[in-house]
Amino acid sequence: MVRGIGISPGIIFGKAKTMIKNQVNLEKKNIEDRNEEIDRLVHAIASSKQQINEIAIKTRATIGESEAKIFEAHELILEDATLIDGIKDKINEEMVNAEYAVSVVAKQFMDIFDSMDDAYMKEKSADIKDVSDRIIRNLLGIEAWHLADNEDKVIIVAEDLTPSDTALLDKNKVLGFVTAVGGKTSHTAILARILEIPAISGIQGIMEKLHDGDDLILDGQEGIVIVNPSPDDIHDYQEKKKVYDNQLLLYKKYLNKPSITKDGKEVEIFANIGLPDDTDKVIANGAEGIGLFRTEFLFMNRKNLPTEQEQYEAYKDVATRLKGKPVVIRTLDIGGDKEVDYLHLQAELNPFLGYRAIRLCLDRKEIFMTQLRALLRASAYGNIKIMFPMISSVHELREAKQMLQEAKKALENEGILYNDTIELGMMIEVPSAAMMSDLLAKEVDFFSIGTNDLIQYMVAVDRGNEKIAHLYHEFNPGVLRMIKMVIDNAHEANIWVGMCGEAAANPYMLPLLLAMGLDEFSVCPSAVLELRYIMSKLSVDDIKSKLDTILMMAEEHAIEKYMEEYYDKHIN
Repeated sequence: MVRGIGISPGIIFGKAKTMIKNQVNLEKKNIEDRNEEIDRLVHAIASSKQQINEIAIKTRATIGESEAKIFEAHELILEDATLIDGIKDKINEEMVNAEYAVSVVAKQFMDIFDSMDDAYMKEKSADIKDVSDRIIRNLLGIEAWHLADNEDKVIIVAEDLTPSDTALLDKNKVLGFVTAVGGKTSHTAILARILEIPAISGIQGIMEKLHDGDDLILDGQEGIVIVNPSPDDIHDYQEKKKVYDNQLLLYKKYLNKPSITKDGKEVEIFANIGLPDDTDKVIANGAEGIGLFRTEFLFMNRKNLPTEQEQYEAYKDVATRLKGKPVVIRTLDIGGDKEVDYLHLQAELNPFLGYRAIRLCLDRKEIFMTQLRALLRASAYGNIKIMFPMISSVHELREAKQMLQEAKKALENEGILYNDTIELGMMIEVPSAAMMSDLLAKEVDFFSIGTNDLIQYMVAVDRGNEKIAHLYHEFNPGVLRMIKMVIDNAHEANIWVGMCGEAAANPYMLPLLLAMGLDEFSVCPSAVLELRYIMSKLSVDDIKSKLDTILMMAEEHAIEKYMEEYYDKHIN
């Protein structure tokens, strides 16, 4: 048995097909004609752009518009003056061959992004690698690997699969894949889940552990690969697959049903989105609304700020398609480690504590005002709610609210309609906000607890630091007590409170959050039906009677074990 990270769920049986990309010779060579070498580079970039455009077209047609934007971002990398000019300068100044220059300069950029904590920025490193590898292959006239016409129903085993590789996989030939490189938030993982191809990553030394023709069982949920399984292994996993498949069918029965517990407690299960096209997944999974629209993705992978009209069209599109269901839109959460070249933000030593989110917006007021106007204009067409991120003080919140009032007044003077009763909320993701949530609750209509950052700040753990990542734990007693305090303070002020961090989708956390009185869960669209099913099996009164005992436990692992046993008893 080999263990990795399950990045796309499902259980499959098949033969391994090891895919080793053609070796690229990146030997440093001295050249005589720099102009000729730059011409080679320009032609290779043009070919790369054409190939990526073709992949984007195919992705748009077979997977979806938002997934195609991954490759539109790749095209923008090919137009990035800093990267391309850096390669040309390398050729000009050192008189070296183009493929060597591409590899060196691209590696410099990749190292910068790899050193950042944010998963989105780390993925930008993978995008640069994908694009630079393509340029190098075109310089050397080497084709990327592909399956032969007579090969099908295989499980691909590879050191790495780029987003380009994954988007071009033929579902009729490929059952799943296993790689050494990659994580759950990578573009490759996202594409695998959309394509519904079970996949596992993070298996070091994979090419030595798995060989061409090996019989494999792949469990994408657990991240397990069984190599050359015994008859007993095959029988066990066939039974497990039946259970998994039946579970998916069971979840689908909860489509468009109310989210209600066994003892009649009704809550709301919303979905998170990054781009307007993600709305299709929200509707397909029967979410009761959108609990987090991450608007920063409208600002990324482009050369300039989106205009008020562009933003208005995007927000209006989502609100209209939700047909009156709530759409909670978070204002711009960018800066620090989320780089947008055209904003010319300075690199920071500690970006998570830096110039980002509401801090940037209150400083760059013209950017913030444009977004607020667009949001208000779109609110006339649906149930939009505005949410401010990373609020750390009452003063900060009031300053943001004042700007919203100015935007409303400007629209009134221009005779432009908007929803004058639009709800306003804020994220609780900074400990200071949680500690004075009783005061902040008097200023807004709702809270949304962002556990991803809140936990990180609470336990002083950099999630990207492998040595201490084990200390980042949603069942930390201090974290749980703070969440309960925020919910209690919100309800004391008669406002509702949701949660949009990863903890909201944790099945073992669900009973605790229900017992604490959380009103709304916002999760990835694919988790909506599973959560609704689990909720239907739970009694709030039962778990509530145990809440004080749980919150008195001193260790997170004890709490987690208790909740796992509770889940197994009531759900399985």
